[in-house]
Amino acid sequence: MKLKFDSNQQFQLNAIKSTIDLFEGQPLKRGDFEINFDEGSLKFDYTGIGNNLIINKDQILKNLNNIQSRNNISQSDTIDTLNFSVEMETGTGKTYVYLRTIYELNKVYGFKKFIIVVPSIAIREGVIKNLRITSDHFKDLYSNPPSNYNIFDPKKKSILKNFAINNAIQILVINIDSFSKDINLINREGEDGIKPVEYLQSTNPFVIIDEPQNMETELRRKAINNLNPLCTLRYSATHKNHYNLI
Repeated sequence: MKLKFDSNQQFQLNAIKSTIDLFEGQPLKRGDFEINFDEGSLKFDYTGIGNNLIINKDQILKNLNNIQSRNNISQSDTIDTLNFSVEMETGTGKTYVYLRTIYELNKVYGFKKFIIVVPSIAIREGVIKNLRITSDHFKDLYSNPPSNYNIFDPKKKSILKNFAINNAIQILVINIDSFSKDINLINREGEDGIKPVEYLQSTNPFVIIDEPQNMETELRRKAINNLNPLCTLRYSATHKNHYNLI
């Protein structure tokens, strides 16, 4: 039996559009064969391929305020960090929304590197199940863009290296406890002199946090910032803190 998904739920489309519109003014996606090394949503260097933000915080704040006004949300006065919160009630499909937002960010702007941070093994398994059952749906919806998804395995350094160098959409699902401490393997220098986390940092990933109310300790906030995110998107029904609510 193959599951079918309704791609026209307006409240879900509104949530996706709110995220996409944060980056209005960012160069639109061009073909993969039209690469400009000086500008655009991707950067290319010896470490691999990473996301590249062109617009500045002033433009993002302007976009944010327009979105908040449209959605009847109190406006942010300043924007110190690129943290944004999406509040969705339980059962409204927040996992579907942030997975589809990944494909939409790629379609519109060309961004390719995404990390989904989860607070527990149970939620991690749920995300992987959603990635699996929505795979064909998103391929059909977005004309089959090349994409890969993986679960972080501390014993497989190659997963992180491939995440950095691969030119397809890359989605990595990782438990917060796998990288929140210095003793974690991902944060320890290997024989080649490289810490595995450096492969992720080099890509300036979009970091998507599932259930961010579980990530509010100083240790966990520091660990997320250490991923060197282009921005952080937080999805929950019960936010502890509303970071630039959209």
